[in-house]
Parts: sequence; C-alpha cells; structure tokens
Amino acid sequence: MNTYWTTENIPDLTDKIIIVTGGNSGLGFESVKALSGKGAKVIMACRSVEKGKTARGKIVQAQPESDITVMQLDLMDLESIDAFASEFKQKFSRLDVLLNNAGIMMVPYQLTKDNFESQLGTNHLGHFALTGLLLDTLKKTPGSRVVNVSSIAHKSGVMNFDNLLYAGGTGYSPYKAYGRSKLSNLLFTYELQRYFDKQHVDCKAVVAHPGVSDTNLFGHILPTWGNKVLRPLFKAITQPASMGALPQLRAATDPEVKGGEFFGPNGFSGFKGYPILVQSNAASKNAVHARKLWEASEKLTRIAYK
Repeated sequence: MNTYWTTENIPDLTDKIIIVTGGNSGLGFESVKALSGKGAKVIMACRSVEKGKTARGKIVQAQPESDITVMQLDLMDLESIDAFASEFKQKFSRLDVLLNNAGIMMVPYQLTKDNFESQLGTNHLGHFALTGLLLDTLKKTPGSRVVNVSSIAHKSGVMNFDNLLYAGGTGYSPYKAYGRSKLSNLLFTYELQRYFDKQHVDCKAVVAHPGVSDTNLFGHILPTWGNKVLRPLFKAITQPASMGALPQLRAATDPEVKGGEFFGPNGFSGFKGYPILVQSNAASKNAVHARKLWEASEKLTRIAYK
C-alpha cells in the first residue's frame, strides 16, 4: 500500500453517493471537500443546517462543481436519526459510503435526548442507530462501505457492561468516557464486518483515526487562557485537519482496502503523518465484548440489525 497517500490518490467518485456526519467542520469538512472534489454527491449531515449551509458555501466557492446536499442530523436524538434516514431513503436509492465522522470529545457529564451518556451516545450509539437504519440501502449498493472514526484514545478505554452509560454520573470522567466511546467504535466496526461476512453482504466495515489533529474538538480541554498560552505548543504536536482527515478518506476510497482494517497516521505514536494500515489494541479485538456491545446497542437504540 502507498506510504504517502494523499487526496491525489482518491479515485474518480462520479455517481457515488456518500454521507459524512458532522460534515460542517474539522475532519468532516475536509472530507466533504475532498470527496466532492472527486465527483461524489456528498450529503453533509449536520446538527445545525445553518452551519452546514455556510460550510457548503465555502466549498462550492472554491470548487464550483461540487455536489453537496445539507441535511439535518442530531446524533444525540434518536428521532432525528430516524427522520434523517427516512428522508435520505426517499431521495436516494443507493449509498456507497457512510462516513460516521461526527463526534464529541471529553465533555462534562451530560445526557442525550434519549438519556444516554453523551459521549457514548453521540460517538457510538448515534452512529450504530444510523448505520442500522441505512443498512438496507447499503446492502443494495455493490461495494459499499461503512467507515467509523476512532482515536488513539481507544487505548485508554475500558468496557464496563454493568455501568456502560455511567448512570447518574457514577464513575464518570470526560477522559474515561471518551476512551470508552472510541474503543466502542472499534468493537462495533469489527463486529459489523463479522456481520457482513456472515450475511454475505457486499459491504466493508473500516475504521480510522486522525492522530492528533487541530480541530474544534479540543475546545473543552484547554481553558480560555490555555488556548492563548498553550496554542503554539499544541500546534507543534498536532497536524492540520486536512492531514487528520486522510486516514478516514483512505478508508472510504482506497480500492485496496479490506473490511475490518484500521488506518491512522504513520508518524511517531500515530500522532501525525500520512495514512497507513495500523493496529488497534487487544481490548478492541475482544469478540465477547463486541457482541455484548452490539446487543446492548440494539436494546438501547431499539434498532435491530436484521
């Protein structure tokens, strides 16, 4: 595989239909720009339609031929996810890539509309529900892909199925909950690929991580004064969002990608660099935990994968 893979390596995507969640900023914005620039019709799924339209305008101004549709999607609300999936299926009969990019990072304890701890609720359960609702369309599209976005922080994640959602804030810390949500992204991806294999579905489940990228996700970590004082140091160890998006773009478009693969930057400790095939930790490959998470996710979201 190419060690210095860039957006120049993305093949022609004419006639492809791709959903990017959280497409109005950061890694999602860079992904929408790159994918639409290669001819794909991209659905920019955003919590704020207004912000989505502003982001779309910036891309279209630079790339007038870009075909981008903004649709409302709030991953903290199962009703919104259901409404998005229904509207999408009314408008489109195929889905080549579902890029589950949106996420929140290390926020204080809070609940989604459906009373899920917000980080697991957004980063995993919301995307689990969305993928399940779009499964029929993915199955009908030859060579389709589901790409989930994890993090280096998956290595700190610990699954506890007796208190998966930190009920009432018990045992909660922003860092621990984020790690669990990112470990869940990997467990879900690997179990989804096993599901595709067992059901003989022509779809790949792939996962990626962006290294340490300079996006607005870090707003909750650095206080206002810290942003001013530590920003120069922070920039030295991070990479721009355009580089951070490359692993998920490779996972979504490289013809050589196989189901169940994991892509991340090739630099020191995976912090930055060009996207290559990488390995996740042993906990992410625990098939018993993957099955338990799947079953818990179906119960919580009330969405069963047929």
